Amino acid sequence: MNSVKSKLTNLEKYWVLYDVGNSAFILLVSTIIPIYFKNIANSNGVSLANSTAYWGYAISISTLIVAILGPILGTLADTKGYKKPLFTLFLMIGVLGCAGLSIPMSWILFLVVFILAKVGVSGSLIFYDAMLSDVTTDDRMDVLSSHGYAWGYIGSCIPFTICLLIILFADKLSLTASRATGIAFIITSTWWFLVTIPLLKNYKQITYVEVEKHAFGHAIKRLASTFKDIKQQKEIFMFLVAFFFYIDGVYTIIEMATSYGKDVGITDNNLLFALLLTQVVAFPFALLFGRMSKRYKTKDLIGFCIIGYFLIAVFALQLDKAWEFWFLAVCVAMFQGAIQALSRSYFAKIIPKEKSSEYFGLYDIFGKGASFTGTLLMGFTTQISGSSKIGVVVISMMFIIGYLLFKKATNIQQ
Repeated sequence: MNSVKSKLTNLEKYWVLYDVGNSAFILLVSTIIPIYFKNIANSNGVSLANSTAYWGYAISISTLIVAILGPILGTLADTKGYKKPLFTLFLMIGVLGCAGLSIPMSWILFLVVFILAKVGVSGSLIFYDAMLSDVTTDDRMDVLSSHGYAWGYIGSCIPFTICLLIILFADKLSLTASRATGIAFIITSTWWFLVTIPLLKNYKQITYVEVEKHAFGHAIKRLASTFKDIKQQKEIFMFLVAFFFYIDGVYTIIEMATSYGKDVGITDNNLLFALLLTQVVAFPFALLFGRMSKRYKTKDLIGFCIIGYFLIAVFALQLDKAWEFWFLAVCVAMFQGAIQALSRSYFAKIIPKEKSSEYFGLYDIFGKGASFTGTLLMGFTTQISGSSKIGVVVISMMFIIGYLLFKKATNIQQ
């Protein structure tokens, strides 16, 4: 217990800083970027429902790409000396993609560049999550993982607030809305890279498999072997299936909330400030759930968060007022960091440490595959019905299925 109570080590702090960096871009993905895209698309005659659908499709494509590449690259990253270079590669794809969004372009090309940036950040998180077993111990994982999300939320508010002020006061700064938003993309990409430098300089891969000739070929063989064996590892397999369903709803709510709010008539300023509030409120709640993991079982806390998210989805069905969106934002903030942090640390504790990148590659398949499914369903049902609320009904059902499967998965452990 003493190790859990002690302060974070320098290496743990450097690991947390990457959450601070990438969360700045992720915050843009749920706030400024979809608003900017919808405004570009709508000015070119694309309807609100269709622009929501196209946004959902773009997110689905990016997550599908990472879901396909993730397990192979994750398995390769378990080879000695490979994890940091692969992490750096995807980091730079994300950073340069974010900066590239600042260039004036058509709405279609904007989506293409966005997909590249999204692939970069999502791919980097496979290796970042797998670093958890290298930078800390099992008894500190819940707390450290929660610190990552917590400081990511509050830290990302620094560049976001600067960006928001530039956009809101663009006229007084003699800037067009497009130019102000472009500056926001540059600020975010710079912040993301700078706060990652300490991790790049100090991280060392501790758990690994030895380098072999034809490392890529051996990675494919190891992955095939893991796929064959994982069905016999019932606790891991069932957890991944449950995770697929409940995280589907979580990721879809995060990535589609702004677009959904705009569809039901919430103004841009209310959307932005409500989602900024989400980051601020999420900070103490992520830390709170990390502390609660010392007193309560991680699985019970995850189950509680799933129920909370289901109730949020139900409330969203009747949302049509600004104060309701603000209330919803606060409710999401209470569970958002906790469910992601505790799921990450729970999984890290039940997998073989020397294959952490490989298993987190599979974790990413189920997580990003869920995000692909959720945003695709949201986009498709919205476009067919002409109403975003039909998509929310589908997403709410995912929480019910995920909760039932998660309870089954944790019963296996007992």
